[in-house]
Amino acid sequence: MTGPARAHESAVAHVTGRAVYTDDQHPPTGQLSARPVLSPHAHARIVAVDTTEALAVPGVVVVLGPEHVPGVNDCTGHAADEELLPTDEVHHVGHAVRWVVAETDEAARRGAAAVRVGYEPLPAVLDVDEAVATGSVHAPPARIERGTPDDVLDAPGPGVHVLAGEVRTGAQDHFYLETHAAWAHVDAEGHVACTVSTQHPSETQLVVAKVLGVPRSQVVVTCLRMGGGFGGKESQCHPFAALAALAALVTGRPVRVRLDRGTDMVMTGKRHPFLARYRVACDDDGRLLALDARLVSDGGWSMDLSLPVTSRAMFHVDNAYAVPHLRVTGQVARTNHVSHTAFRGFGGPQGMLVAEEVVDRVARHLGLLPEVVRERNLYRGPEDGGDIERSTTHYGQRVLHNRQPRIWSELSTRAGLAGRRAEVARANSGGGASRRGLAITPVKFGISFTKSQYNQAGALVLVYVDGSVQLNHGGTEMGQGLHAKMLHVAATTLGVRPERIRAMPTATDKVPNTSATAASSGADLNGQAVLAACSTVRDRLAVVAARLLGRDAPEDLVFADEHVFPANDPGHRVVFDDVVAAAYDERVSLSATGYYRTPNLTWDPGAGRGTPFHYFAFGAALTEVEVDGFTGTYRVRAVDVLHDVGDSLNPLVDRGQVEGGFVQGMGWLTTEECVWSPDGRFLTAAPSTYTIPTIAEVPEHFEVHLLADAPQERTVLGSKAVGEPPFMLALSVREALRDAVAAFGPAGPGQQVALAVPATPEAVLAAVDAVRGRAGSAPAAAPDRPFAQQ
Repeated sequence: MTGPARAHESAVAHVTGRAVYTDDQHPPTGQLSARPVLSPHAHARIVAVDTTEALAVPGVVVVLGPEHVPGVNDCTGHAADEELLPTDEVHHVGHAVRWVVAETDEAARRGAAAVRVGYEPLPAVLDVDEAVATGSVHAPPARIERGTPDDVLDAPGPGVHVLAGEVRTGAQDHFYLETHAAWAHVDAEGHVACTVSTQHPSETQLVVAKVLGVPRSQVVVTCLRMGGGFGGKESQCHPFAALAALAALVTGRPVRVRLDRGTDMVMTGKRHPFLARYRVACDDDGRLLALDARLVSDGGWSMDLSLPVTSRAMFHVDNAYAVPHLRVTGQVARTNHVSHTAFRGFGGPQGMLVAEEVVDRVARHLGLLPEVVRERNLYRGPEDGGDIERSTTHYGQRVLHNRQPRIWSELSTRAGLAGRRAEVARANSGGGASRRGLAITPVKFGISFTKSQYNQAGALVLVYVDGSVQLNHGGTEMGQGLHAKMLHVAATTLGVRPERIRAMPTATDKVPNTSATAASSGADLNGQAVLAACSTVRDRLAVVAARLLGRDAPEDLVFADEHVFPANDPGHRVVFDDVVAAAYDERVSLSATGYYRTPNLTWDPGAGRGTPFHYFAFGAALTEVEVDGFTGTYRVRAVDVLHDVGDSLNPLVDRGQVEGGFVQGMGWLTTEECVWSPDGRFLTAAPSTYTIPTIAEVPEHFEVHLLADAPQERTVLGSKAVGEPPFMLALSVREALRDAVAAFGPAGPGQQVALAVPATPEAVLAAVDAVRGRAGSAPAAAPDRPFAQQ
């Protein structure tokens, strides 16, 4: 049953400015500030560091270097390839060489400017092409293969078309409202308390303990709330927490770290840029027969989460399309950029964009409408007129409960696809300076961490004698409404109003060994743990309530509307508070832990086979755009979305996630261009040069509907994840732009529309010039094979 459309539990605090974030807390007495000393080189050897002038700056207390680290000088969760404070080399522009700790932020800034560092510049690798050419990689390539794609691609039979192409995707800055922040103090007994803007408190705890050389039980990490995360605070928050804790240990005083916007953008990783090359085979009707794709991601200077990001891109290179013969290889390039990291979709968007590139290429080669080719290739099981092969992915997982055909049909009808297509054609037939474009694209996104041990969660529920409740779980709140959903789960299970339940800040001393709030699994995992904890308390209370009601079957009692009553006699009831008070008098425990692990997940990376996902989320979006052929500027005229969230835990929150995810995805694909100089400096490190979408880019017609009557089996209250999948709905914007660009060129089979990502007005104008056939504007010829074999 769908939950109530309640406002976000902190909505009023957010809009009134009363919400407290990491750096908003009242500073403890004697708190110091820390500032980094940043490398101006993309790759260099550290020859000398002179801190004399810095230590002479009034207010400077210490300049932290590797010699101050009592534990392990590494700030990663697992890879062990990032020194917290570099000893010999720097690996990207903006690499923190030292940290200056001072009485005030201004003194720390002046101290950092006074540190003198001698460098010996070293050769740097600054793009994926150079990395591929020189073999600069983080790990050997991975492969997933189904069928025999070479047999089809190398020896196509009659009526089989083989095409080759290349597509690149750009980086994207997280641009969360709250930049990275942490503060820490160490008490007289060596216990460490850190308040951090982190999506993964347990891993932050691990890193802090490792750097300080203490057991994890000595460190408590708390996350109040985040002003946005989007994956950027899953792993890259760890060094800032570790620096604050180290500085607190060295100075004996509390220390804060808070990055200003420009420093945050220079120091932190982005969405991974990808280079993809492919060969695809199709028949005359546009049905995909074989695909061979090679993906190379720019991992930056260290590993971070690049391997699983690239793996998820490989999982999603099919998007929602069944390809009988498919090979995808993936590799992480090592460059001298910031270490790129998790970002909403976690590689899925980059892989799915390849799928949409392929389908559009096939459609235009054959002279077919792209939406026709898309629909013909959708996964379909026996229940949808397909078969087992057309409902099985290239990694061997069945696409069960496939709602994509239903979504496609319902959205096409609701949004009037056929009439809109005819209207676009009429508008374009009149000539003029502009052209309209239309595209409908699907989304099939796997839900679960692909590392199986992360698919677990815990909760702690405390019921007090007055009937009020404290709720602790391992998920972090970053504005996505996780706490609101957990309050609903707890309130539904206990049969009380959400207002009597307090969602506590996430802390490692309440729920240990938690996973990151990531992979769209926050509500799935933590919701099941909360459900389990509340069910334990409820079952204990049911025994007490049965005695109060004179019943002998506590399992038949219903908890609802602040009361407890028999299912067959709702008029005979007892107030929840009275049951709690009686339970206390009878010495019945009023607290419980809950635990959940996702069942039946398997993955064999060597074989490239398994069931890595608990289920798939589905959706589709229809977007209409208009492009000016003289300037390349464009506007999004209309967006219609139908998205599958199962039985929504909170339709208001879920709708907001769909809208926000779509707009953020639109930013990645259109306006958000990350630019580095030839020597590796990040040039778009400010809101003035890095353009995120504003209200002006959101169309007036923006209709979002949640799929009705779609409960999901084996999930918390029938709901489905909603954090990441809507991001990929924005692929329809890029495909609509390509459709508009195509309208500037000659109609008919054989057309190719190359459009850069992000599709800035400059990129759109170049694409328009190319289809018009202007000299020097045609796209480079695609290679015959995806990559030379390595």
